[in-house]
Amino acid sequence: MSSQTQPARVRFAPSPTGYLHLGGARTALYDYLLARQTGGDFILRIEDTDLKRYQADAEEDFIKALEWLGLTWDEGPEMGGQHGPYRQSKRREIYQQHARQLIEEDKAYYCFCSPERLEKVRQEQLAANQNPRYDGTCRRHDPAEAQKRVENGEEHVIRLKTPQTGTTTAHDLLRGEITVENESLDDIILIKSNGLAVYHLAAMVDDVLMDITHVIRGSEWLPTFPLHKIIYDYFGWEEPVWVHLSVFLKPDGKGKMSKRDAERAQESGMPIFIKDMEKLGYLPETVVNWIALMGWSYDDKTEFFTLEDLVEKFSLEKLNPSPAAINFSKLDHFNGLHIRNLSTQEFARRIKPYFERAGLEVDEEILPEVAEIIQVRTKKLTDVVEMAGFFFREEIDLVPERIVSNKLPALKAAQAARRIKELFAGLPELTADTAEQPLRELAAELDLKAGQLFGLIREALTGQKVSPPLFDIIKILGQEVVVARLNDAQHELEQLAD
Repeated sequence: MSSQTQPARVRFAPSPTGYLHLGGARTALYDYLLARQTGGDFILRIEDTDLKRYQADAEEDFIKALEWLGLTWDEGPEMGGQHGPYRQSKRREIYQQHARQLIEEDKAYYCFCSPERLEKVRQEQLAANQNPRYDGTCRRHDPAEAQKRVENGEEHVIRLKTPQTGTTTAHDLLRGEITVENESLDDIILIKSNGLAVYHLAAMVDDVLMDITHVIRGSEWLPTFPLHKIIYDYFGWEEPVWVHLSVFLKPDGKGKMSKRDAERAQESGMPIFIKDMEKLGYLPETVVNWIALMGWSYDDKTEFFTLEDLVEKFSLEKLNPSPAAINFSKLDHFNGLHIRNLSTQEFARRIKPYFERAGLEVDEEILPEVAEIIQVRTKKLTDVVEMAGFFFREEIDLVPERIVSNKLPALKAAQAARRIKELFAGLPELTADTAEQPLRELAAELDLKAGQLFGLIREALTGQKVSPPLFDIIKILGQEVVVARLNDAQHELEQLAD
């Protein structure tokens, strides 16, 4: 368990520029676990200031995905809270006030350079084997003159005035102290020409005003981490605990997972986005367990966790900064474990929508019995339609070719189907106890192997070569349906024999 004793206030702050992926879900999970474990608050904040890449349905996707995973939040855009608004697009004036404060204190400045000039400088720096960065032209302008240009309506941005000498040291919980030479730092943009703040300012301001105690985020922010430390120092704010999580490696463990790698995995049926997990038959419990272990471990042997287990056992101290491979075999393994961990009643509830999506009308009376016999065999919830859809079909698509062979020609197969039908119809109760021995005797009488007879029955009742145990199927379908399906099989085989 975490050594954290004070209630933590954490935020998950996605940008609606795409759907929730594994990396974002892991960050949200760790935020949630820390908040729940310490009796703190988990806040959802939408960072929607990137208008160029804004995706209209992304916010709804975040909300649905978090709800599906069971990660409920305490403050957010729709429910509100004491620290709103929780969309950055609604906090524009707050950021501008803070930017103006930095300008007044000579810690930021107005920049009037055109995109064309900036690109020209960038190309020149690249040609000289220099790291591209702003060359400081507007930093040297007289502040009063710059203010006049702004008042006259000249297009501008606001840049951070980073120190040019000495060093800056930022502390990450997992990596310790990170020190950089200030002369290598860029005068990053804080407010864009459209008046909207960028992440570097907006997220820092929001985290302070929302009393965030821990900032858990991806390692892609490590290069600009010292700049965020400078912003905190300039305002005189107390820093949160900074936690930069491990990067994801490709499934083969060779190299960092790129956007292209993610797209390729997606095309191969390996889900990267949370919205696809349910469609592919994974449980939310599975996904939570799987992503929790991508960068954290409880010990060297325990792998199965429910969300409640994780709330109890999670700790920031056991996070690992080393890169984490995305192991899809583990995902399937955990899914089987979590499926078997469900009660039969809950498993039945979970699989019902998959039958319905396949156009099947589910019989609520037999669904629990169906669930009981297939649960142990199910790896993904999508398996259940192929495995047990025949329970809810009016007619079975018989494949006579799988029954008929040189040793069992069509006419003899039809005769066998008729005899089995008559046998089953004449039994006072159709069960394994009443039917198995008579079936074996019938097989001997017809000069057939018992397996041939059982295979014929399986095909007639399910239309499948592989199915759950035959007598379980017979028991659930009931005598009337079983006899009717054998009758249909008999007629199809007779037609084949003609």
